Amino acid sequence: MSRNKRAFPAHFQPWGGAQARTVVVTMSDFPHVLRLTQASRWCCAALRRMAAGVWMVMLTVGLLASGPALAQAAGAEAPGLSGLVADLLQRQTQAQSPALQAPADGEAQPPRVEVVLGELDPRLKLAPCQKVNAYIPQGMKLWGKTRVGLRCEQGPVRWNVFWPVTVKVWGSALVVTSTVEPGQELGPQDVKLAEVDLAESTSPAVLSLPEALGRSSQRRLQAGQSLRESDLRARRWFFAGDPVRLHVKGAGFMATSEGVALAHGDEGRCARVRTSQGRVVCARPVADGLAELTL
Repeated sequence: MSRNKRAFPAHFQPWGGAQARTVVVTMSDFPHVLRLTQASRWCCAALRRMAAGVWMVMLTVGLLASGPALAQAAGAEAPGLSGLVADLLQRQTQAQSPALQAPADGEAQPPRVEVVLGELDPRLKLAPCQKVNAYIPQGMKLWGKTRVGLRCEQGPVRWNVFWPVTVKVWGSALVVTSTVEPGQELGPQDVKLAEVDLAESTSPAVLSLPEALGRSSQRRLQAGQSLRESDLRARRWFFAGDPVRLHVKGAGFMATSEGVALAHGDEGRCARVRTSQGRVVCARPVADGLAELTL
């Protein structure tokens, strides 16, 4: 037993008094707290994703609701767009009409122009536009199958589309009167003049009888078919080694010379000719045993 009998002051607060509680986390408890914290973060992230999903659904519903309105507006403007295309084509064809020449015989009527409007893809949806400009795309010609551009210049969406059109140019040219076999030489009974669409093919139409008579067909031709340059073989006016008369043309003069062909003289192609002076020139075959050289 201790001899010290004096009373010791109390070191602890009496029970029942107000105490400030502090939670102390030990290392053994940390995994549980970590799992709790991660679960809270995952829960918050899930809530954020859910809110974003709700926002996207609302936005999609809004766009779907506005889609039919845009489609109806585009459909309502289709007649107006075709009118713009028709007006532009009318102005352009009227401006080009004087340039269309009648055949050389002078008996046929000048070509007449017919324009056929196509249709835009029905799946194409155009936003409303306050100002639309119709134009001819660069490099495009109003000849055969072509297109006209439509550009929105004032509207919420600046779009640009192309309207398909077909420009037909009706004029007098040769057509085949009966079936012509490949290699067959054309005679007066095989062709005749008739009205055809000159712009139907990229190959020029044969306009007069002298251009076709005596030439051979490159392919089988049907009766009523328009005769084109690509359907006929080029004339061979002379052969290699044949004597050739050479017409030399220049500014204000023309001279005649003699020579020998070094290559076949096919119409539309350059033929090498050796002149009497020993010079080799490239001349254009134009008739039997005749070639022209332009200086």
